[in-house]
Amino acid sequence: MTTHRTSITFHAANADDTAAFTELRGKTRQNAVSQERLAEVGITADSWAEMMRSGNLPGHVCHRDGQLAGYCFGDRDTGEIVVLALLPDCEGLGIGKTLLARVMAELRAQGHARLFLGCSNDPSSRSYGFYRYLGWTATGETDKYGDDVLEFRFAA
Repeated sequence: MTTHRTSITFHAANADDTAAFTELRGKTRQNAVSQERLAEVGITADSWAEMMRSGNLPGHVCHRDGQLAGYCFGDRDTGEIVVLALLPDCEGLGIGKTLLARVMAELRAQGHARLFLGCSNDPSSRSYGFYRYLGWTATGETDKYGDDVLEFRFAA
């Protein structure tokens, strides 16, 4: 009997893979956004690739057995975690936490002492507990989508 050992790899995101990023975004368990909806708000594979090539949108990806499992991107100029997306069957493996940590470290290296993101204000949402467990705190503000703005401050 042979057992399959799952291969999980992480690396910096490649701008040539943005079509796969927009496709995966529609497959997440909560807060899925279709390619059509992304396009309506100006996010296409081409615009995403351009933001990456400009250096303003650093990101990291995870592949599980050679397939895109998830990604995380941040805004170099503002310190915002723009998106963290993961396929449902890859949840609970530490992939999201690792992707987030990699982008947070990159933004910190760019000089950010404080990062922020928009997060569901629904306690039953996976993201609600996920970020708070990792030390993110509510600012009392909401973003243009009605989500809570959370922040993370690095220790001095």
